[in-house]
Amino acid sequence: MAYPFQLGFQDATSPIMEELLNFHDHALMIVFLISSLVLYIISLMLTTSLTHTSTMDAQEVETIWTILPAIILILIALPSLRILYMMDEINNPSVTIKTMGHQWYWSYEYTDYEDLMFDSYMIPTSELSPGQLRLLEVDNRVVLPAELTIRMLISSEDVLHSWAVPSLGLKTDAIPGRLNQTTLLSTRPGLYYGQCSEICGSNHSFMPIVLEMVPLKFFEKWSSSMM
Repeated sequence: MAYPFQLGFQDATSPIMEELLNFHDHALMIVFLISSLVLYIISLMLTTSLTHTSTMDAQEVETIWTILPAIILILIALPSLRILYMMDEINNPSVTIKTMGHQWYWSYEYTDYEDLMFDSYMIPTSELSPGQLRLLEVDNRVVLPAELTIRMLISSEDVLHSWAVPSLGLKTDAIPGRLNQTTLLSTRPGLYYGQCSEICGSNHSFMPIVLEMVPLKFFEKWSSSMM
């Protein structure tokens, strides 16, 4: 999860988030090189009085500054499209979870199990135990198996919400009357926090998401105890 004064992204916990971080670094380096070149040219123009008349009206220069930006855009677009299609792939999910957004809490239903559903409310600050995180802890965590593909079906009961977990690279809108789909795959067990990322009313800031990723055998024990 994020820590105070953090400047970068959270540590990646899924293959998709790792790809997003790599693409971010790739695009940032291109922007840095372009900015450095423009700054160098501006400083050169301000500090020299010499004018190269041969480059003021040259077909070669116009060709270069037309083709070069097109190449740069292709270098950015191709990895972006690759990740976009990767995020839409559904590869034989092991578990399916239906998530419904409400004002202002989340409800979860494990569709592969009978009568396994619950609501997840934020724990008020006055009821937090030592070590728990303010505005991020919930009374019922979403327990999921690690290292398995999980399908999330996301919708809303009332207004627009957005189910987002940054460390897993997830952000899917919850829209009334529409069922959106996304997949997640955690490469290691742990607790992963998220929040509603769509302004949905006065208590928008109080809709945390907590995923508890555990090994498969512990998930089976938990699901048996909940039924």
